[in-house]
Amino acid sequence: MSGVAFITGASGFIGGKLAERLLAAGRSVRVLVRRPMPDLEKLGAQVVRGDLHDIAALAAGCEGAATVFHVAGRVGVWGPREEFFRVNVEGTRNVIAACRAAGVAQLVYTSSPSVVFNGGDLAGVDESAPLCTAAPCAYPTSKAAAERLVTEADGRELATVALRPHLVWGPGDRNVVPRVMALARQGRLKIVGTGRNLVDCTHIANVVDAHVQAEVALATCHRSGDESGGRDPRGKAYFITNGEPVVLWEWINELLRGVGLPEVTRQVSLGTAYRAGALLETLWRVLPLKGEPPMTRFVAKELATDHWFRIDAVRRDVGYAPRVSMREGTAQLIAHYRAGNEF
Repeated sequence: MSGVAFITGASGFIGGKLAERLLAAGRSVRVLVRRPMPDLEKLGAQVVRGDLHDIAALAAGCEGAATVFHVAGRVGVWGPREEFFRVNVEGTRNVIAACRAAGVAQLVYTSSPSVVFNGGDLAGVDESAPLCTAAPCAYPTSKAAAERLVTEADGRELATVALRPHLVWGPGDRNVVPRVMALARQGRLKIVGTGRNLVDCTHIANVVDAHVQAEVALATCHRSGDESGGRDPRGKAYFITNGEPVVLWEWINELLRGVGLPEVTRQVSLGTAYRAGALLETLWRVLPLKGEPPMTRFVAKELATDHWFRIDAVRRDVGYAPRVSMREGTAQLIAHYRAGNEF
């Protein structure tokens, strides 16, 4: 691919690694960020200061761009519903409008598998699962609403696709694995549920691959108008995983052993964790207290239930094939931390 790529959310894990990959490939890259990004600037990125509600900044980023990678969003399991919808839904609406105004050809949106949250196990789920409209926190419903905007925006002038990477991890991660490690170090980590739930995790290199490949697939179909064989990704959403679900708590203990921390052995039932989450949410809401509650109803469900997804569709339509396996990536991450890098 050639042409300018505009990335929102480049200060985050996925957006930053995507920017690095595209710059290394010789692409012209613009990034929308709210703070200085000297490392990306040194690599050649053009920084546009602003957020998803800064119409002028979005216009500047989209001007002359071939593709917009919309990665930015409000994440988390706690916070005002209005804020999640303001950032994730209205912000996405602003990005789509900016793409259309500037004549951007492709929009690749970073969604989340939580858009199909149903409160129970998600075992071998594919893209036919319905988008959720109710959840214990606003993140899943706001991402589902934003994803719907993106897929419905697909048309002759603007080709769109949504990607749903699950539990993204790897060197540079500041959220998933570091939070687990911090809780384990403090002795606050407990197995929730049976400890046998299967979960998909996705190495960051595979996630970046999926974004790059989705852009190419969109552009190819957009130019040719080819819809043969059902391999047209336009207007669709796809799960992105490593394609090899792991027993979540076994994988966590493998990481802990690797970095010299005690394994997690203490256990709490899903029912107990869920009730504790409900109580803590009430306390945080009424008092109110700062930060996130140490347990929420959504987190209890996520830690105790199956979450693994079929990736047949993205393999077929986009050519996605995970190249960093769980075994290889885990070994690399343990070595990364053993080398003295913080987690």
